[in-house]
Amino acid sequence: MTDQIQIRPAGGTWVVRAAGAVLGESRNALELIEGDYPPVIYFPRSDIAMAFLDPSVTVSSCPHKGTASYYSIIAKSGEMKDAAWSYEAPHDAIAQVKDYLAFFPGKAAVEQL
Repeated sequence: MTDQIQIRPAGGTWVVRAAGAVLGESRNALELIEGDYPPVIYFPRSDIAMAFLDPSVTVSSCPHKGTASYYSIIAKSGEMKDAAWSYEAPHDAIAQVKDYLAFFPGKAAVEQL
């Protein structure tokens, strides 16, 4: 693990909501802490209603984590473009987040129950 990034079990039950719907709930979420950034909760894909998410063409790159793929939330009220991201093939230092998704604040609400 790089010195800048720490990953640990988030503990408890976490939920993600968007457009008035619960997209997922998990007791297996991970918390990623990177430098001075706020912690980010990553949800296992198996705990997310993937039918509400469409892959986006957007990608970004991080020297510590790898290439992120983005997903848009499809809701009755419309599309929330690039609302979530995932590291499909993360660097070895953060391999724990493979097959996990994180959500952008303001596009989805993530909270501990």
